[in-house]
Amino acid sequence: MHIPLDEVSAPVVRRSDVVVVGGGPAGVSAAVAAARRGASVTLVERYSALGGLASGGMVLVLDDMVNGEEITVTGVVAEYIDRLATMGLAVYPPKSDRYSSPAMWAKWARWGAYDFHSHTNPKPICYAVAFDPDGWKRVSNDLVRESGVHLRLHSWFSRPVVRDGVLRGVVCETKAGPQAVLGDVVIDTTGDIDVASRAGAEYVHDRYLVTLVFRLGGVDTATAERFEQEHPKEARAINRTVKRMLGGAWELWWLKTPLPGVVWCNCPHLTGYDGADPESLTAAEFDARSRIASAVEYVREVLPGFAGSYVLDVAEQMGVRQTRLLAGEYVVTKDDLVTRRHFTDTVCRGRDYYTPYRALLPRNVEQLLVAGRHYSATPDAQRMSREIPPCMAMGQAAGIAAALAVDAGTPVRDVPVAAIRTGMRDQGADPGDVPSANATVDEMSEVPA
Repeated sequence: MHIPLDEVSAPVVRRSDVVVVGGGPAGVSAAVAAARRGASVTLVERYSALGGLASGGMVLVLDDMVNGEEITVTGVVAEYIDRLATMGLAVYPPKSDRYSSPAMWAKWARWGAYDFHSHTNPKPICYAVAFDPDGWKRVSNDLVRESGVHLRLHSWFSRPVVRDGVLRGVVCETKAGPQAVLGDVVIDTTGDIDVASRAGAEYVHDRYLVTLVFRLGGVDTATAERFEQEHPKEARAINRTVKRMLGGAWELWWLKTPLPGVVWCNCPHLTGYDGADPESLTAAEFDARSRIASAVEYVREVLPGFAGSYVLDVAEQMGVRQTRLLAGEYVVTKDDLVTRRHFTDTVCRGRDYYTPYRALLPRNVEQLLVAGRHYSATPDAQRMSREIPPCMAMGQAAGIAAALAVDAGTPVRDVPVAAIRTGMRDQGADPGDVPSANATVDEMSEVPA
């Protein structure tokens, strides 16, 4: 059953060159990059703070940034790291500690600073960054303010404004009623292609794990680590039980944070839920909180160092990994990632893989770019390339492309790739135009530059 709705009449509250919808890591990167390139930018965000899954979702380790010893993801993400480190709210291993040894594992594993793709035992320590979520919000505010982006929080995207196949802006629901924000280019960084899917872009819908992250305070991490090192068999048994209670977790279910006595728990991992369905998300919230309560009660009783622990906070946002994925001008495949395929139109990169500009372009909607975890990739490929730093690199490339299109008065799909790459380098980002030694250049994937 469907109920017909009247056409919405929304006042135009803002006009700008570029409109970015979604203030997560990719969205802030896109907005800041476009503004620095000279465009007027409006950023709309549904929550009360910027940061998305890095802050509200408390995904508190930045990884997927290195190809061996080469740091491949730079630009806006590096600015975040530098600013957070200056504030004492980011921790990462120095270059001298980035190798595989039992000593380095004992020193850095509980910070999440190891190569989880490696089959080496122990896994090698690599460049990855543990950070504080409130610090991420503060840095986001600073970057947006300094770059001159016009920010509208508490603005939930409702519907696109499309005229003759061209996206002209968006309507957001607010406490003041529906409000329209118009622009020459729109960038969808919602994480679920909310804008693109409703504007008529092609997409696929799949699902993966969801996670409701939480933090514990009052943890004696030194005692907990000492117990693990002196009683590995007993520690493994306890940790296996905890992970079963939580429904799953990565190799280490708790990690240290820059705040003394506060640990990050990237769990429970839950399957069978749809991150784009409110009924399913509601059920996931209840399931996750029940599991968290049981697991915390258990570790207080049996795990040394956790006797005085307490739930400090639970993430404001469910950690949704995959819902709708763009079916764009090019769909990145798992084979592209595994073989490290390099494209002539590469504009950004992740760990050891490359992202073509075509994967940010919808097929049948003009003046729209897509950046973030919902970019054009197969579900299997997306699961391997959805970490925060690569999504930020996509956002930065999209922001630069949008500004270039506005400046030249051309459609976004006609922006020269070479100009995007130059803009990325001007802003300290690696556009991936120079392939690493382990890349594969596949002529079948190439398009004219």
